[in-house]
Amino acid sequence: MYFPQFLVGMFATSFIIAIWAELETGSVWKALGWAILAMIILQVGYVGLVVRLALKRGSEDTEADLVSANSTASVHRARPG
Repeated sequence: MYFPQFLVGMFATSFIIAIWAELETGSVWKALGWAILAMIILQVGYVGLVVRLALKRGSEDTEADLVSANSTASVHRARPG
């Protein structure tokens, strides 16, 4: 997910939560608090997703390096010396 798309979704979700909280509690300040809390939770989730994707990509690169290193080593052993 691209960051601009995430921002639009985050603000839309926070806006909906703020409206819901204001209707339920009748307090603008509580609604603002719930909206900020929703933004923080969504941001932490987004950072967690990015970290997971980065670690996954890093492990795939490591596996590819190991496979290429093993195939190169087997080619050198297969040749008569």
